[in-house]
Amino acid sequence: MKLAIAHDWLTNIGGAEIAISIVADIYENAPIYTSVYDPDNLGDLLKGRDIRTSFIQKFKKAKKNHQKYLPFMPTAWEQFNFNEFDVVFSSSTSCAKGLITSPNTMHICYCNTPMRYAWEFYYEYMEEWNLSWLKKKLLPYVMHYIRMWDAISANRVDYFIANSKNVAKRINKHYRREAEVIYAPVQSKFYDNTSDIDEEYFLIVSRLVPYKKVDLAVEAFNELGLPLVVIGGGPQLDYIKKIAKDNVKVMGRQPDEVVMEHYAKCRAFIFPGEEDLGLTPLEVQASGRPVIAFGKGGATETVLDQQTGLFFKEQTVAELKNSVKQFMKMSFDKSVLIKHSEAFSETMFKEKIKNFVDEKYEEHKTSIYCR
Repeated sequence: MKLAIAHDWLTNIGGAEIAISIVADIYENAPIYTSVYDPDNLGDLLKGRDIRTSFIQKFKKAKKNHQKYLPFMPTAWEQFNFNEFDVVFSSSTSCAKGLITSPNTMHICYCNTPMRYAWEFYYEYMEEWNLSWLKKKLLPYVMHYIRMWDAISANRVDYFIANSKNVAKRINKHYRREAEVIYAPVQSKFYDNTSDIDEEYFLIVSRLVPYKKVDLAVEAFNELGLPLVVIGGGPQLDYIKKIAKDNVKVMGRQPDEVVMEHYAKCRAFIFPGEEDLGLTPLEVQASGRPVIAFGKGGATETVLDQQTGLFFKEQTVAELKNSVKQFMKMSFDKSVLIKHSEAFSETMFKEKIKNFVDEKYEEHKTSIYCR
């Protein structure tokens, strides 16, 4: 079986990039196709692999600002030739699923989410992008085209895998397709759950953009007066620093070792946004620490209410404050937290992905021979 891997873009390290690097470990000889590749931002991730880029790679500042080239992404993916492969395994939050294959080539898409900025999170992203008045006028017309292409190109996928039940529902809603659920992996071996140091601070690790609702958490802790540490960078960094009172420490982006140390010692992790899945709550549970999360979206699949964390029902300062106060009266079993995170392990992910690909490829070969 000759297999190729495809991923929207490789410009930074996030949950999707870690997942596709694990898929690449399964298929060591597979080339990896992507629209834009920035090795300087990926460290050792995918180092030494055969990375094949689109024409967008040659555009000015594409490595640092690939989002501005979204109108070119459909064409970029349609120009790749995958006819030599038996299987293409795409990882998509944007346009990679729209690649074109021959009838003899099977296409499996691991969908981290249907395009968030094209569908129900469109208005949140409009706010985040802080566009000029002209771009705000033009963007609805561009996104109309992108939505049509996104929905139509879903028909090019033979099999969808969703990274959560939440995403499977969105795939069904926007593409009218069923998806197998294989949860995104957590590399629990990198997280320290042996620490006996229990600090008093609560923790947020997040990109600082409006839909993550970090400002809501900061406002809640301003009123509670409890210590909160915020780690992460993004467009809202200066704003978060401005509204934070003395009990809130805003650290900006930090190296992985600093993040892991804070995971291991925090009192609890605060997760105020709605995510497709969200790996940070799993990372902190792998570190033996509980989560206080907004009870909607992916968190409802990664956090066990009253066992590994606590949900608040509305994204309001008052609701989050009430949940924190309730949390202060509770205790959590570290062994339960760690055991729960193991269900999302890298080993489990590899096994399920390989079994799915092998099973569907056997079916695909049979269908070809029967034509």
